[in-house]
Amino acid sequence: MAAHAAASSNLSVPTLFNFTSHVVLITGGASGLGEMAAQAFVQNGARVIIASRIQAELEKTSRRLNDLGPGKCDWVVADLKDKKGCEIWLRRGAPYDDFPESGWDKIYALNVKAMFYTTVLLHNLLTKGATADHPSRVINIASMAAIMTTDVTVGEEGGLAAPGSGTWSYGPSKAACIHLSKMQASKLVSEHVTVNCVCPGAFPSRMTQFGFDKAAEAMAAVQPTGRSGNPEDFAGLILFISSMGAAHITGNVFEIDGGSVLSGFKSKKQNKRESRM
Repeated sequence: MAAHAAASSNLSVPTLFNFTSHVVLITGGASGLGEMAAQAFVQNGARVIIASRIQAELEKTSRRLNDLGPGKCDWVVADLKDKKGCEIWLRRGAPYDDFPESGWDKIYALNVKAMFYTTVLLHNLLTKGATADHPSRVINIASMAAIMTTDVTVGEEGGLAAPGSGTWSYGPSKAACIHLSKMQASKLVSEHVTVNCVCPGAFPSRMTQFGFDKAAEAMAAVQPTGRSGNPEDFAGLILFISSMGAAHITGNVFEIDGGSVLSGFKSKKQNKRESRM
């Protein structure tokens, strides 16, 4: 019986990766990785709602994505740094910050508390109509900064996203995202909601522009693939996790950094040299 279990199933790509019935909420969707994800869903026929704090950016991004089609993009202004703002799921984060207590609290509020309360407040919507074969999806965006303890781009001029060392609050907050995602996955799986976490490495965005502008050589030197991430890399993974093909996957952490951390930030040349030894 097991040998013929797929006989009655439609395993075609149009079935496994059909997003025309998807409704997707993306916080931080006006720019950066959130915008990349929004474009991927819109261009594959989904209805997307992007949320951010700045209306002008939301309007601009929404217009661009609607012009691309065939899906539709709407927007809502939302400041998610406190519970009230969450009340107005792809969870996108916020910028690096520095040492002050107010900065530390702000990063944790945006990257951890907002992630928790947004999912709590959307709980009824997520579970409504969800089934074992067609679960709702929550995708939380953490960072490779959650896994590594150093920023190889940090120098006197600053780090990847901002002047100064700035990663003190960012990395720990993103590590909290990973653990919270696993807790959410464990809690929600019986209600047919999957929760997975994505940890991007270096991708060009408004947040990382400082690092790309100031430390481009240092960044290129530690990419074993010889390049940073691009929109196709990120969008492809997000679409997969959201697809029928990933309906039975939950509580996982996906690292998407081209092997930088795995290889110890060794360049492509270094890896080739060591393979000959």
